[in-house]
Amino acid sequence: MSTPTQTKTMAAGRDDFSLKAILPPLIAIIVGMIMVILDSTVVNNAIPKLVEYFDTDLKTIQWTVTGYTLALSAVIPLAGWMADKFGSKQIFMITIALFTIGSVLCGIAQTPEQLIIYRIIQGLGGGMVGPIGMAMVFKLAPPERRGSIMGVLGVPMLIAPAFGPVLSGWLVDSVSWHWIFIINLPIGIIAFILGYKYLPKSDRHAAPHLDVIGMCLAPIAFSMLAYGVSEGGTSWFSTSTITGLTVGGIALILFIFVELAQKQPLLELKVFKSSDFTRSIIMTWIVQLPLFGTMLIVPLYLQGVMHYTALETGWILMPYALCAGLGMPISGRLFDKIGARPLAFAGLTVITISLFILSDISVDTSLWVIILCICILGLGMGFTMMPLNTHVLNSAPRRLVSRVTPLTTAASQVILSFAVAGLTGYLTSQITSHAASAGADANPLNAVVAGYGDTFFLSACLVTAGVALSLLLRKPKQQEEDGTAGGHNPDPAMMMDH
Repeated sequence: MSTPTQTKTMAAGRDDFSLKAILPPLIAIIVGMIMVILDSTVVNNAIPKLVEYFDTDLKTIQWTVTGYTLALSAVIPLAGWMADKFGSKQIFMITIALFTIGSVLCGIAQTPEQLIIYRIIQGLGGGMVGPIGMAMVFKLAPPERRGSIMGVLGVPMLIAPAFGPVLSGWLVDSVSWHWIFIINLPIGIIAFILGYKYLPKSDRHAAPHLDVIGMCLAPIAFSMLAYGVSEGGTSWFSTSTITGLTVGGIALILFIFVELAQKQPLLELKVFKSSDFTRSIIMTWIVQLPLFGTMLIVPLYLQGVMHYTALETGWILMPYALCAGLGMPISGRLFDKIGARPLAFAGLTVITISLFILSDISVDTSLWVIILCICILGLGMGFTMMPLNTHVLNSAPRRLVSRVTPLTTAASQVILSFAVAGLTGYLTSQITSHAASAGADANPLNAVVAGYGDTFFLSACLVTAGVALSLLLRKPKQQEEDGTAGGHNPDPAMMMDH
C-alpha cells in the first residue's frame, strides 16, 4: 500500500504514476461521498413510513428533506474557505464524522422535531463532502490522467442513486426505517479510518476573508422562504405564510445587498450581470423545481395510493436513475457538437409529455404507464441537466467561473427545498379541496388521486415554461474581460461538484 507521502509524490506527475498507486486514497474518498449520495436518495422512499410511524402529516415530515437540503446549501459555499484554513484532509474527515454522528442521531429520533434537527446536523456535515472530495480527487492525479480517474469515481456515483431507493425499501420493509440512517455508522467509520490512513496530508493556505454577515443572512432567508412556500400550499393569506415570506424576503434583499458590497462574498452574485448566465440559471431552476418535487411525489403515490411496499417502490423508481445515467454521457458528447439549446429543448419536451401523462392519472392507471413515465423523466433529465449545467458555466465571465460552482450548487439545494416544501404543501391542499367538494359519500381515494393529478399538472406547466425559455438559449458571448491577463483560470476541482 502507498504511504500518504508516496501517494502525494506520485500524484504530482511522476512517470511511474498508475491508478493502483492512488487507489487507497481514492477509495477513501469514494466511500465517504457514496454515503452522502445514498442518503440523499434513501429518505424519499421512506417518507410514507415516517409519516405513519410518527403519526404526523406530510407537511411536517417533508421538513426532514427540506431542512437537510437547506443545511447543505448553507455549508457548500464554505467548503473552499474551510479547506484553505484547516486543510482538505482535516475538513473532509471532520465532515464525515459529523455526517455519521447526525445519521446515528436520526436513527434514534423519538419525535418528528428531533428527526428534523438531526437531519440538519447531517446536512451540515454532508454539504462539504462532495466539493472537498472532488477537489482532492483532482489533486491525486496529474492533469493528463484526470479523465480516467473521474471515470472511476463516476461509476459509484451513478450506481448510488439507482440502488438508493431499493436499499431504503429493503431496510424499511424488512428491518426498520431507523436503519436507513444507522447503516451510515459502519460506512462512516470505514471512511474515517481509510481517510486517516491513506489521504495525503494537505497544506493549509491563507484563507480569504469570511463573509460572516452573508453566512448568517442566507440560512434565514432561504429557510423562511421555504417555510412560507410550504404554508402557502394551504393558504397564501395565512399568518404563517405571510410571516415566512416577509421575513425571508427581507433577509434575502439584505443578503443580496451585502453580497454585492463584499469584495469576497459568500456567493458571487455579480455573475448575474451576464444576461446569458442569468437566462440559463433561471431556466435551470425552473426545470429543477418540478423534477426534484416529482421524485418525492411519485414514491408517495406508489405507496399511499397503489399500496406498493417500500422495496417494490424502490425497484419501480430504479429506471429513473438508470435512464438518467444513460442520457448524461450521450448528451455530453452531443453538447460539444450542437450546443445546449436543442438538447435542452428535446429533453424538456419529453419531460413535459411525461408529466402531462401523469397529470391524467387515475385509480385505474396501469403501473407500466407510470414506469414508462419514470423512464422518460430520467432520460429527459439526463439529456437536459448536463447541457444546462455546462452552459451555465460557459455563460459566466471567465474571471468568475471558479466562484460560480459554489453559487449554483448551493442554489440547487435551495431549489430542492422549495420544490419539496411547495409541491407537498400544494398536494396536501389539493387533496383537502377535492375531498371537501366531493362530499361525505364520495370515495376518498378519488380525491387523493385528483390531488396527485393536480400536482403533476402544476409540474408539467412549470416545465412547459422551461421549454419556451430553452428557445432563448444562445452561445455565450466572449467578453473582453474573459481573455485578459487578469482573468482567473478556475481550478477544475472547484467546478466538478456542479
